Amino acid sequence: MAKLTIHPDKIQSKINSEIYGHFSEHLGRCIYGGLYVGEDSPIENVNGMRTDVVEALKEIRVPVLRWPGGCFADEYHWKDGIGPKENRKKMINTHWGGVVEDNSFGTHEFFELCRQLGCKTYINGNLGSGTVQEMSEWVEYMTFEGVSPMADLRAKNGHEEPWHVDYFGVGNENWGCGGNMNPDFYANEYRRYQTYVRDYKAGSHIEKICCGANVDDYEWTKEVLKTCFNHSPEALHGFMDGLSLHYYVHPEGWEIKGSATQFDDAVWYKTMSKALFMDELIRRHGAIMDVYDPDKKIGMIVDEWGTWYTVEPGTNPGFLYQQNTMRDALVAAITLNIFNKHSDRVKMANLAQIVNVLQAVLLTDGDKMIKTPTYHVFNMYKYHQDSMLLDSSIETELIGVDDTYQVPNLSESVSLDKDGVMHITVANLSTDTAYPVEADLGRFAGTQISAQILTGEIHDMNTFEAPETVHVQDFDGVAKTQDGVSFTIPASSVIHIAVK
Repeated sequence: MAKLTIHPDKIQSKINSEIYGHFSEHLGRCIYGGLYVGEDSPIENVNGMRTDVVEALKEIRVPVLRWPGGCFADEYHWKDGIGPKENRKKMINTHWGGVVEDNSFGTHEFFELCRQLGCKTYINGNLGSGTVQEMSEWVEYMTFEGVSPMADLRAKNGHEEPWHVDYFGVGNENWGCGGNMNPDFYANEYRRYQTYVRDYKAGSHIEKICCGANVDDYEWTKEVLKTCFNHSPEALHGFMDGLSLHYYVHPEGWEIKGSATQFDDAVWYKTMSKALFMDELIRRHGAIMDVYDPDKKIGMIVDEWGTWYTVEPGTNPGFLYQQNTMRDALVAAITLNIFNKHSDRVKMANLAQIVNVLQAVLLTDGDKMIKTPTYHVFNMYKYHQDSMLLDSSIETELIGVDDTYQVPNLSESVSLDKDGVMHITVANLSTDTAYPVEADLGRFAGTQISAQILTGEIHDMNTFEAPETVHVQDFDGVAKTQDGVSFTIPASSVIHIAVK
């Protein structure tokens, strides 16, 4: 019997809703055919945005959406995506698939999508191939209220009122596709560019995100912060609000990656082990951030994360289209539990990517749409958004095929929402073993219990022919005990328990 111990009187930190954020890039069919079909499409839409997709995303309470990239962001010139669509520039998307980008989805369309979703906006600016003037004018175009060249241009293009930009990324992956920069060079560029990401409206602040490290490049984190903080005591007051981190799970390594659907138990545990590496990354990068920011005013922004496999056979290699199984559901559950546990430092995370790309929550094919196992995990975990993390721990044992990739059998996190409801999420990483769990709720006096489960064989997935193979079900296996609750979690499962 695994013991889950919860201390309801020990509140750790607030779990920002933005930890459950998403990422949309001009890549493959994420934007075109996924989120956006155009006003004249026979697929049901509102102002060009797919109705089925928007409604599904509203259900999981998408809190924030990052756009336009990714590597695409550092080749994106925003003026190409405004004005009459017939006059917008066409280009070849050299990063992703070599297809024509007609810029019919641009700034106005992005804000319309976020309006429909009811989510916050995260714009990624072009530092790699753009200029300070270009970035400055984009911020002016989006947010300036009054008389100015860019505000007048915005009004001419049909939107007189300014929008609100919640987050602005000053460059993307500048250690790689965003310019192959050294950390001190990028940090000085960040200092210069961020100066012109102005807060034009009194009382309104754009949170500025600095480009952080790729995986375990701790030297990047150290050198960027060292340079940014040099002669910059204002760094904690709007100079830098977040530092990003990118990490993808490649089961077979960056070059091979491996199939999304064909894997054995050994590869399953290898995948789980690599997902769990996120905890070490947050701790070690966080320790460096603590040197410069001991009060944790600068958020760690994990704005690209998820599984990355070899593309599905017969699809464009540059479109990064992959299927989604129970393996991905477990990776999502593990990772979100880790983010919850580190919510004192992690303030935002964006799954890559929202539709039709990498670990997508939705897949589309023409007018069809399916919800992936990952979608269902986000739907179960949405109750953690803006809740308070409670101190908790669970007894675990190491499992795996051999000694190479041993992982703990269980992963958990617990929160208390504003209505006083306790939310417990537990994931079973085993391919074949169920585990009984006894949860001690401390002095929490909840008596009303409800639970949901997502479970299946490790290869189970949803397809357009069988869209409901993996779905959330009510779980009646939770029993009240003297000290809390008990249940048995099946192999390859994720459970959400609410106690009121």
